[in-house]
Amino acid sequence: MSAPIRVLLADDQDLVRGALAALLSLEHDLEVVAEVGRGDEVVDAVRRTGPDVALLDVEMPGLDGIAATAAVRAACPGTRVLIVTTFGRPGYLRRAIQAGADGFVVKNTPATQLADAVRRVHAGLRVVDATLALDSFVAGESPLTPRETDVLRAAQDGASVATIARRVSLSEGTVRNHLSAAIGKTEAANRAEAARIAESNGWL
Repeated sequence: MSAPIRVLLADDQDLVRGALAALLSLEHDLEVVAEVGRGDEVVDAVRRTGPDVALLDVEMPGLDGIAATAAVRAACPGTRVLIVTTFGRPGYLRRAIQAGADGFVVKNTPATQLADAVRRVHAGLRVVDATLALDSFVAGESPLTPRETDVLRAAQDGASVATIARRVSLSEGTVRNHLSAAIGKTEAANRAEAARIAESNGWL
């Protein structure tokens, strides 16, 4: 009998992480070897426990799951990465794959399908939620430049132009230009709406 597939879970919600661990542990060929609640704890845990597959949430403190994916791929390329998230946003899928994720599924995936996704990712296959893949294709690439993305992200809490300028180390005039461009590209009425549209598409 072959050794079980070693799995690491990273999710900031204790209840969700515990439920995932319990469900996956019911599978005879899967073994949960580590659980972390922060994105910036993932690489150390991977190095310490050597999982075959890391299941990462997207929205976590310290480091989001997409950045954590890139960090795992750089530090421990032998570990496969499967994103398991509540937030099925097309932009998240595209960014996760670009960061090196081997799969992307949503948390309402049935337990048997999630376990199968772990096995398929471990076998070297790419697993992507079909509906999300289609949405990502339809939505296309983010129209925002990296700087426009940074500025819009910094504007999400309603901060003033002066505050945003300090956050992103740009002049106030440049910030206004980037905000204006982002509003136009998202076809929004104002920067608050532009930020909401960009976030809902997973561009931020």
